Amino acid sequence: MPPAPRLGASARAQVPPFTVMTVLAAVAGARAAGREVISLCAGEPGQGAPTPVRDAAARVFTDGIPLGYCETLGLRALREQIAGHYRRWYGLDLDPDRICVTTGSSGGFQLAFLAAFDHGDRVALARPGYPAYVNILRALGARVVELDTGAEVRFQPTVDLLAAAHAQEPLAGVVLASPANPTGTMIRDDELAAMLAWCARHGVRVISDEIYHGVTFTGSRGTCAWQHDDSAVVVSSFSKYWGMTGWRLGWLLLPADLAAAIDALAGNFALCAPVPAQHAAIAAFTEPAYAECEAAVAGFARARALVLDALPALGWTDVAPADGAFYVYAGVADLLGPYADSVAWCRALLDAQDVAITPGVDFDSGRGHEHVRLSLAPGPGAVAEAVRRILAFQAAL
Repeated sequence: MPPAPRLGASARAQVPPFTVMTVLAAVAGARAAGREVISLCAGEPGQGAPTPVRDAAARVFTDGIPLGYCETLGLRALREQIAGHYRRWYGLDLDPDRICVTTGSSGGFQLAFLAAFDHGDRVALARPGYPAYVNILRALGARVVELDTGAEVRFQPTVDLLAAAHAQEPLAGVVLASPANPTGTMIRDDELAAMLAWCARHGVRVISDEIYHGVTFTGSRGTCAWQHDDSAVVVSSFSKYWGMTGWRLGWLLLPADLAAAIDALAGNFALCAPVPAQHAAIAAFTEPAYAECEAAVAGFARARALVLDALPALGWTDVAPADGAFYVYAGVADLLGPYADSVAWCRALLDAQDVAITPGVDFDSGRGHEHVRLSLAPGPGAVAEAVRRILAFQAAL
């Protein structure tokens, strides 16, 4: 008899695991052993959902609100509130039918990439950058073009970098993130306008990750791509500014030529985003909820200041301008001591001082082994104590 065919995972499933999840598992193990670990590795706001949202969630289960499927694009009432948010923050007048509520921004990226790009299309993005962009695109068969950015371009793509990549072989798309993970850097309004104009001239689709809008320290909440060009797909989320990570709600702003395709894909992939969470999220756009979010951002700003003030003592280098989000991304090449790379260095920090930060290998396949990302999300108290312990760890090397 012929041998039975071998079974196994598909080639498209061969993506690397997210290192931050490995770090979180190590944190959980240490805490289970009774250790008091300060975890500065995840981009998860410590404050959680605003009180009005939590109160609304309680009413969802006591007031007899129907919790069956809703329309694929999301509850009309929620999409109207999102449209109101864009009027309030950006002066944009949006049709709620151009908004699709998704299962987190992660679900939004899957829909956007599937709708915008074919198998084999070249899609550019910045390196360092959020690893799920690369892994989702590659799993879908896209060819990822990593733009090697650095301090000279504030760790962001530029028109020149896009033009050079496009000249080698035409690009189908580019992912922009402002504020960006892991660097926290933001794209200036004029630079964003220039890149959007260049992409429009060359037929390059822009996917604009705006999930950290509002968590900013420059005086600007961030520029929405649609303030310049509504052919971009805008991705946003309730997870960061509103602190609603586990609620799994995000949204897309839909270009006219992709709206029907994304609606159809969303209906087949998920039917709709979680309905109880959608009902509760309507309360995210009330003034008390905004006030709580602004108080949380002020806390992130205090935590950021603590780290930036400590940089001379820390000796970290190649520090990205932390304009927004809740991260500080920096080089530790001169501080590795006996450790081979930032992965080993971060593990030793956890073992010695019960502080967890993320090695840069998730974010940059080229230089990430010499970098780390510290999350400000747990707030100034946790960050201040973590900095004290990191200094003690480095002094002992």
